[in-house]
Amino acid sequence: MSAYVLGLHDIDETRLPLVGGKGANLGELSAIRGVRVPRGFCVTTDAYEQVVERDASVSALIGGLTGLRADDRAGIAAACARLRAAVEGLTVPDEIRRDIERNLGDMGGADVACAVRSSATAEDLPSSSFAGQQDTYLNVRGAEAVIDSVRRCWASLFTDRAVAYRIQNGFDHRAVRLSVVVQQMVFPEASGILFTADPVSANRTVVSIDAGFGLGEAFVSGLVNADNYRVRAGRIIDRKIAAQTKELRALPSGGTEELPVEPARQSAQKLGDEQILLLERLGREIEAHFGRPQDIEWALYDGAFHILQSRPITTLYPVPPAHDGKNHVYVSYGHRQMMTDAFAPLGLSFFSLLHDKLGRTAGAVAGNRFYKDVSAELTSVWARPATLKSLDQVDVLMANALRAVLKRKEFAAGLARGKTSMLDFGEGGVLPIVRHYLRLAREDDPGVVPDLIARTEATVERLRSEIAGKSGDELFACIIDDHDVLAELTFDPRSVAAAFLGIQSVNWVNKHMEAWLGEKNAADAIAQSADHNVVAAMGLDLLDVADAVREHPDVLRYLETARCDTFYEGLAACAGGAAVGDAVRGYLDTYGMHCAGDIDLTRTRWSEDPTLLVPLVLSDIRNFPPGERRRKAEQGRAEAERAMNDLLARLRELPGGAGKARRAARKMSLIRHFIGYREYSKHALLLRYEIYKRALMKEAAGLVARGVVKEPEDVYFLSIEEFRKVVNTGELDYSVITRRREEHETYQRLTPPRVITSEGEVISGAYEPGALPEGALAGIAVSSGVVEGRARVIRSMAEADLEDGDILVTVFTDPSWSPLFVSVKGVVMEVGGVMTHGAVVAREYGLPAVVGVEDATRRIKDGQRIRVNGAEGYVEIL
Repeated sequence: MSAYVLGLHDIDETRLPLVGGKGANLGELSAIRGVRVPRGFCVTTDAYEQVVERDASVSALIGGLTGLRADDRAGIAAACARLRAAVEGLTVPDEIRRDIERNLGDMGGADVACAVRSSATAEDLPSSSFAGQQDTYLNVRGAEAVIDSVRRCWASLFTDRAVAYRIQNGFDHRAVRLSVVVQQMVFPEASGILFTADPVSANRTVVSIDAGFGLGEAFVSGLVNADNYRVRAGRIIDRKIAAQTKELRALPSGGTEELPVEPARQSAQKLGDEQILLLERLGREIEAHFGRPQDIEWALYDGAFHILQSRPITTLYPVPPAHDGKNHVYVSYGHRQMMTDAFAPLGLSFFSLLHDKLGRTAGAVAGNRFYKDVSAELTSVWARPATLKSLDQVDVLMANALRAVLKRKEFAAGLARGKTSMLDFGEGGVLPIVRHYLRLAREDDPGVVPDLIARTEATVERLRSEIAGKSGDELFACIIDDHDVLAELTFDPRSVAAAFLGIQSVNWVNKHMEAWLGEKNAADAIAQSADHNVVAAMGLDLLDVADAVREHPDVLRYLETARCDTFYEGLAACAGGAAVGDAVRGYLDTYGMHCAGDIDLTRTRWSEDPTLLVPLVLSDIRNFPPGERRRKAEQGRAEAERAMNDLLARLRELPGGAGKARRAARKMSLIRHFIGYREYSKHALLLRYEIYKRALMKEAAGLVARGVVKEPEDVYFLSIEEFRKVVNTGELDYSVITRRREEHETYQRLTPPRVITSEGEVISGAYEPGALPEGALAGIAVSSGVVEGRARVIRSMAEADLEDGDILVTVFTDPSWSPLFVSVKGVVMEVGGVMTHGAVVAREYGLPAVVGVEDATRRIKDGQRIRVNGAEGYVEIL
């Protein structure tokens, strides 16, 4: 067997490094019984290495691609033109030429018509498709023409689009090699593409087939429109017939030409119904072989279907597992918790551990994100309305997507039934919470929340003392046992009642002030500078750090280039650095456990890297005068006081106004005393996470010293029990780390759906049609007021270059973003609802805010002037 050429019958998935993704898939297809694949062979990556990579001049030109940016079109074009010319001018050695000629002879002679296609080693893989990045040549005849096409395929590894794609996606130009597939040409009456999962809805039970007359390249390139047939379980459920006026056909002498389609065929259905159903069955057989949904190229020739290619569909979001044959509906936990990024495996396992201790399931994991199965809630007469009402407070689009599911009578009738998780509050159930709620509402004691916070922080200090000095198995046992304490705190009836009391008081005030006075969202003003809101305080307290920095010019200059590993040493060398260091440490002692995506234990905390705060501190110095922290707090309290006095005065003028005012005053007081506690539970979790992580990373450093892992962060790709076992045994299959790291990077690139079914269908919710201004972007009103300003589209806090008067536009925020809220005049988010963190903090700071604006970071351009209407729930681009 030649090292340079392999027949398709000699190829399977293990040969991928030699034949690339396309070649490996064709080899696998050739082995499936009943699937016709045109005869052919692959010119291997060994041939590419021998001819292209070992040429010194070409190698130097490939090296010259390093350092180019994806947006440097002119630089990429010039470098690629030189590379392609060099590759196309290379001589193909005699040994490789003879191998190609011999295999052409086995296919039917040197003059057999061939299709010559590129097959890269990073192409047609489950994690990345690279589709269309390299060249294809059809109806190639004669050994010299085939060899020339092979050479041009090698050169196409350096087309402008292929190089830009690799730069953008972080692929090393030398790490991607090219094989070339040579197959006997099929001259089809019709051809097309078959998806074994609907590419529009992602439904895995629906096959989508595109079909057109002639060669498929005509509609792949957009030259003509294709028919589309949608098939489910042997039944055609939809068909769209396209008029086709021209088709692509092969020339006897080689190459292709466009020909007109005779009028009688132009509007005809391209495939008969029996052929459509046969294709569906073929597609399902191929999908079963590869074990995942496939994108399949087919050609109909002489009454039979020939399969030209099959590749995984890389854009589908993974389906949460279900094994009972019932229908299921899953909602994204990340959208509810304002963290839609993928978790690392260690973070996943910690989240699951907490839910196990709470006596709940953490839910299904898909794409390294958590999803909750709400099928039981949707089938329960009493739980369904409560679930939808609850979700309306968190994410209206999610709630409306579930309403859309319920309208699908056939699917809804097959939903799995079972025990709901509504009102699941531990062993004592809901009654102790109700009792505490009624007592707290009656007494309105401002000392309750400080007492709850003190009790929680006492357990944190006990943990800090208990964990000190522990290592190895003793450390892991301590962390796991401490989750019992965490579960007890989470289910503490008095704590749960206090958080509910603040939320319900806000709802009561909003409802009654609108009904009695026509005042919408009245509680927004009342909640400003409320007591004990740790998240709001986080942003205000950073203003004090900014004041400490602004007094020392040397420190200001140092912070522009400060590095994590030498942060405090460099600070100490500056005039005034000791005082600033104390201010930073004091802030981190209180808030350093926070960071973006902080419910994933593996995320870098501010305490681990203080430079994460530098852009925020510099922004505060730039945008505010000294003493702003005190002024903002006093202003918020004064505005809340004015709002309450105004509302109460207006109420007293109504019929029965004295009683209404008394009731309202009591609810307003409850808001001031309790709404801030809504944000504390997550902060309490993070206090423990910081302690756990510090201890665990010492263990990780020990594994590095023992040579078990390469870097401490490798342990992020183990579960907590796997981590424990590796520490105890010193043994690890490092390929597990490599594989999971690659999977995680793939999952991170996927967009998680709010709602997905067990069929894989992504269900999108919509807003109720309303009277929006023309062109306005619809969302959810979560914090009153109208503001205009410059849009600053920010996807991470590292990009925080804000000026006074800017409006923050982002995907989602969690508590770690609250320091940014201090510097802006309004907030727009793609994810969220009335009671999510960003909305609560926006109200606390008095910022007009609209959330749930779909694709806001794409539809609003950075720097555009926009108007945010936080009362009506829309954004206008001005």
